This record gives sequence, structure tokens and C-alpha cells, in this order.
Amino acid sequence: MELHVTTLAERPELAGDIWAMKDLWPEFMMHDPVGWANVGRIVADFPEYVLVATDGAGDDTRPHGKVVARGLSVPFALHVDGRGELPDTGWDQVLLWAFSDLRHGREPDTVSAIEITVDTDALGKGISGRMLTAMRANAARLGFSEVVAPVRPNAKHREPEASIHEYAFRTRESDGLPHDPWLRVHVRAGATIEKVAPASMTVSGSVEQWRSWTGKPFDSDGPVEVDGALVPVHCEASRGYAVYVEPNVWVRHRI
Repeated sequence: MELHVTTLAERPELAGDIWAMKDLWPEFMMHDPVGWANVGRIVADFPEYVLVATDGAGDDTRPHGKVVARGLSVPFALHVDGRGELPDTGWDQVLLWAFSDLRHGREPDTVSAIEITVDTDALGKGISGRMLTAMRANAARLGFSEVVAPVRPNAKHREPEASIHEYAFRTRESDGLPHDPWLRVHVRAGATIEKVAPASMTVSGSVEQWRSWTGKPFDSDGPVEVDGALVPVHCEASRGYAVYVEPNVWVRHRI
């Protein structure tokens, strides 16, 4: 597929189209309060760090073609007092740091990937890897020497009971590359697997909300396996709520 990747700063007219893509994100993932409050702000506050890919099949209404992928990243200060280590609270924490740094005028020294999403009609064409390469190149263009990412391993949902601490470092016997396909893409691009972020994202809600998000009954206390979840959701049905704490895997790209 022909792919044209630019920043949103270069193509601001595509700001609406990047959210109109069809994707595979589970519904419950849309209810992390940190993400809900901050992801949309990336487009407004960090357009140089937002990548947009179009397929080049243009027409009169879409001269550059359809948007088939987006890549969101944020700049933040990692190597400062009180930080230094990639946080155990992963995705949520790096978003909070990025917007805190912006508000306080703190100079960023690192770029964190936030997400790479490919339209479902364009899956299986290697676009996610190309977007990762473009994100690395964009960070280098902006003067950074590293990109980190709280990676959501895209096959972990098939093994929700498996320990993330084992899964993150599991490799294939054939070539020593990571067992997980998305981690494998990062390592092939030059990343190193740094550590687990055991509480990267937290989604809490009433049992009624979880029923609407998942179609599961959530009618008894204990773990509940949910489609698309990397680990079971902890349900306290007797108290009327359930909580999902998602683990991610920190990787580091030196560029």
C-alpha cells in the first residue's frame, strides 16, 4: 500500500478524520479517566507529535486519500529530579507528566509513544511498523535521542491469566525475538524491553457500567475475563463495582 505519513501540524484539516477510523479498541478502554481527559488534548497541544497516514488513493473530496492510521506521542521530561525511572503507572503517568511539563514550561528530554492505531480495513499490511519507524524519525527530527513506549502487547489478551512479568520477556526459540507480535515489531525496529508497567492504565466503574461495556453479567465477586482485556477484571459485585488494572511493557528506542 502506498502510504503518506505527515504530522498533524502539516495537515491540520485531518484532525477530525483521525478519530473517524474504524479500530479494534475494546469499549472499556475508552473509560480510563486519564486517557479520556488528555488524549484529545494531544491533537491541540502537540500536533507536531501526531502522525497521520493516508493511503494516497485520492479523489476530489480527499485529494490525499483516506486516513488509514494515526500515531500519537508526547514530549516529557524523564531525566529530572523525582523521575528518572520509567514509571510503574506507565501510560497514565506519562500523559500526566507530559501535560504537567507543558503547563509548567519544563523542557522535555524524551518522547513517549501513546498509541499507534490502524484502520481495520488496512490491517495486515505492515502499517503499524511503518508508523513506528515514522514516529522514531519524527522524534529525531524534533531533536530527541530516545523514544519510549508503554507497549500494550497485542496477543496478551489470549492469555489473561499469564503473568505479565513472564510474558513480557518470553521469546521464540526460532530467533530469540519476543513472543508477542507487537513487542516483536518494536525490537526489530531497534528497541530494548526495559521493564513491566504493572499498573499502566486503570478503568473502574459500577457493575452496571461494566455490563454495558462488555455484555458480561458481573454478578459475582472475583476475577472476570473480558474480551480484549490483558488481565482479568476484578469484580466486587457485592459492593457494586469492578476495576481493571492493565499492565503494559516499557520499551526504549535510542535514536
